[in-house]
Amino acid sequence: MNIVGCLDTPTSGTYSLNNQLVSEMTENELAEVRNKEIGFVFQTFNLLPRASALENVALPLIYAGYGKAEREEIALAVLESVNLGDRYHHKPNELSGGQRQRVAIARALVNKPSIILADEPTGNLDTKTSYDIMNLFQELHDKGNTIIMVTHEDDIAHYAHRIVRLKDGLIEWDHKNENVSRGEVVAH
Repeated sequence: MNIVGCLDTPTSGTYSLNNQLVSEMTENELAEVRNKEIGFVFQTFNLLPRASALENVALPLIYAGYGKAEREEIALAVLESVNLGDRYHHKPNELSGGQRQRVAIARALVNKPSIILADEPTGNLDTKTSYDIMNLFQELHDKGNTIIMVTHEDDIAHYAHRIVRLKDGLIEWDHKNENVSRGEVVAH
């Protein structure tokens, strides 16, 4: 995930993003790609504890050069798209785990990235909330977002359209998922 997210460079091989070799990008170009092309969703949410949901979501817009009023307008619209428009003024400790993950997803979406990287996005959530988050990811996918997710949970993996199983750093198998879950668990 760190290589795909342009946080690390591979020790061998090449990685092209939008037909450009990542290894040839400057630090400024990499920072711009991370801010505009890639949205990150983490297992531990990585929200600023003293900032409201609105401020957490608006943070990437600061780096993108938006003014305060425009940042707040865009951030509120994205919070509304993940059904948290009524909780915009709450700080992370005033939100449930599922709500915090929705704030993290909204923050990942705020710059309209082409790729969303989700690292164990349901790892700290109960089963029902996990399925709610996966249904939200499915809605985002249906709207055209590319979502790359890492999970150790088979039931969560079955929400994916393609499943690549890794074992000891190598691809064990890679297949198209013909039975994508939509709100229910698929047992395998």
